[in-house]
Amino acid sequence: MRKRPTRSATPAAAARRIAVIGAGMAGIACARTLAQAGHSVQVFESNAAAGGRMATADTAFGSFDHGAQYFTVRDPRFAQVLEQTTARLCKPWSANTVHVLDPYGRVAAAALPTGERHWVPAPGMQSLPAHWAAPLAATEYATRVTGIAPDRLQPQQWQLATEGMQGTPDAQRVFGGFDDVVLAVPAAQALALLRASALAPALQERIAPVSVGPCWTLLLAFPQAQQVGLPHLGPQWNAARSTHHRIAWLARENSKPGRGAIERWTVQASTAWSAEHLQDDALRVQAKLRKAFAEVTGIRAEPAFATAHLWHQAQTLAPLGASHLWDGALRIGLAGDWCLGHRVEDAFVSGLELALQIA
Repeated sequence: MRKRPTRSATPAAAARRIAVIGAGMAGIACARTLAQAGHSVQVFESNAAAGGRMATADTAFGSFDHGAQYFTVRDPRFAQVLEQTTARLCKPWSANTVHVLDPYGRVAAAALPTGERHWVPAPGMQSLPAHWAAPLAATEYATRVTGIAPDRLQPQQWQLATEGMQGTPDAQRVFGGFDDVVLAVPAAQALALLRASALAPALQERIAPVSVGPCWTLLLAFPQAQQVGLPHLGPQWNAARSTHHRIAWLARENSKPGRGAIERWTVQASTAWSAEHLQDDALRVQAKLRKAFAEVTGIRAEPAFATAHLWHQAQTLAPLGASHLWDGALRIGLAGDWCLGHRVEDAFVSGLELALQIA
């Protein structure tokens, strides 16, 4: 393992330079809290935009929330931040109540506690992290961190080795002078980065038992409903959990506030089925999930648009059991929804509490 940098004494209130790796909800919540506390924060994100699994896919037929579908609010700190900063951005989504379906598509029960509201940002789930990320000026998108090491010029600090996405300029760069480093990425990525950097064996040991399952997601668009003057195709409900052996979740995207009118569905496969078909190509998965979608919804029309997307890290099966991890000697921390579960709010709480410990 690498020898850790030697830290000089620094007053607790002094501004620090902090690298946050990952611009999903956990990373953005952490970064904005640290920035508000007066620290200098630089965010690194391998994708072209903030959001992580709070993702929105834009197509010629309208947008799809192909990751997280909505969020609920239980923690008062999350409620307060949403009320203060994004009251106009996030809207309640009735979804005609989220239902649980039997394998044949029949409604069996209501899925969520009575009175718990479903919230969606408009015009897409990605809008919320993008809004919170906007004031963070020092953000490197399309930049993957490949290594963490003591800074060559200032060994008491950290430097990050990075590479750009294929086809982007500055494919390999080094950023240095960081007092603290936050890894707000999926558990498997955090573990791989720490191992590749030969760092923090104690943190590696804590992360290793975390288990997160994959999810194949199918996106479908049916403009036929509009063309023949129908309000929609298929069932009366707009969202449901399913016990079908292939499908775990279905949602009519155009039923969400601030979306386009064309009928669009997001279909998420179960973790078990996704894991079983992890190596299948997207077209094969698409065909299997379209068949299951027709069985559950009764919609057998040919979609004008169909595509399948694989999330390798989607559903937390065995969480860390703590809101975050922090090594005060190394000044390295970890955050993510996987620390507590898989809800959007879990990611927010994780990033917030790590930032409060650092700040």
